[in-house]
Amino acid sequence: MTFPRMTQSACSLLIAFTLTAGMSPANAQETCIMPAPTQETDVTTRNEAIVRQAFDNWVEGGNVFAELLAPNIRWTIRGSGPVARTYTGMEDFVEQGSLPLISRLSTPLVPEVHDIWAVGDTVIVRFDGSATTTSGAPYANQFVWIFQMADGVVTEAEAFLDLAAYQEVVDNNEPRAN
Repeated sequence: MTFPRMTQSACSLLIAFTLTAGMSPANAQETCIMPAPTQETDVTTRNEAIVRQAFDNWVEGGNVFAELLAPNIRWTIRGSGPVARTYTGMEDFVEQGSLPLISRLSTPLVPEVHDIWAVGDTVIVRFDGSATTTSGAPYANQFVWIFQMADGVVTEAEAFLDLAAYQEVVDNNEPRAN
C-alpha cells in the first residue's frame, strides 16, 4: 500500500505508530514517499526567510516597508473606516495608510511576531504591535498581513487589524513635531 507524499515528521510518526501496532518498521518505511525538493519549496523557504529577516530588523529599529515592499505595491487594508481601502504604490500607502498612525506615536511601533506561514509566493504574518502615543497612552493592536511576493519583494498585501484602535489614536493624538 502506498500513501500520498508525506513529510519527514509524518513518516516518523507513521513508523513509530507501526512499531506499537506490531507492523515491521521496514513495511512502514515503504509506505512513506518523501517529496523531492521542488522549485516551489525553494521559493517558499526563500520568501519566508526574507519576511522573517525584515521583521527581525523591524524589531531592532529597521524600516519593514523599505525592506519588503515593491515600489508599485498594492496594499489593501480590510475593514471599515477612513483608512480601509486599496493603496497603489509605496508612497500612497505610506503617506495615506501608515503615516496617519505612525506620526501619532511617540515611540516606534514594535512587532511581536507570533507566526509566519509561507507557501510559494504567499507569506502570512500574524503579529501584535505596540507603542506609546503622543499623548502618552499605550497603543496595542493585532495584525495579520498577507503578502504576495515576486522576486523577493511584496507586490500585493492585505492587512487585517483593529481599525477602531487605529482610528482612536488618529482622532485623539496630535502628530509629533519632527
